Amino acid sequence: MKIVVQLVLWVVIGFLGYLVFNSVNGPVKFNKIKEVRYAKAVENLRDIRKAQLAYRSVTGRFTKDPVKLISFIDTAKFTLTQRRDSSFIRFNKILKIDEPRDTVVIDTLGYASVKDSLFKTGSHKNMMKVPIEGVEANYELDAGYINKNDLRIPVFEAKVAKDVLLHDLDKDLLFQEKEVQSVDGVNGAFLSVGSMTEVMTSGNWPRTYGANDQ
Repeated sequence: MKIVVQLVLWVVIGFLGYLVFNSVNGPVKFNKIKEVRYAKAVENLRDIRKAQLAYRSVTGRFTKDPVKLISFIDTAKFTLTQRRDSSFIRFNKILKIDEPRDTVVIDTLGYASVKDSLFKTGSHKNMMKVPIEGVEANYELDAGYINKNDLRIPVFEAKVAKDVLLHDLDKDLLFQEKEVQSVDGVNGAFLSVGSMTEVMTSGNWPRTYGANDQ
């Protein structure tokens, strides 16, 4: 009977030890996997931002159509220009004299492929796909306009839910991660770049994952 009790105690001790180990090791493992996946997700978000900024520089707006955005990178060209100061003479009909006037002349120097300028490696082809093994999902993309100081300003947002990136990890830790509010973390339930409510093109990740504003 004494041996049985000892065996039961050892089983209980082992189980409790496992729980303690798991309570410590679980968050460590969670964070390691999270950081690797966030880094991959951020790379694509930065490519999406780069593509959207190029699209705006050529068209004057952003797009919410991922197919159109990728096609744009493959086919569009930047116009290369040069600004130079110049002057001319204008006759003043009232004073009956010639007056010098300053002006700025913009010369077109040529054109450059958007793809060759920004995406020589072709990374834009898969930038809309969530780069996590076993996940078949795309980034959410939206674009439109907001009014600020009587101006109609183009905006865009690309995002992916933490539920998608960390779908196979501990649900309690995932819930905690979605509630994060910290300068060292990714706040909220999404990794995102841009905004549909503010004039901004930066990302919501800390700089440990790379620059969030370029």
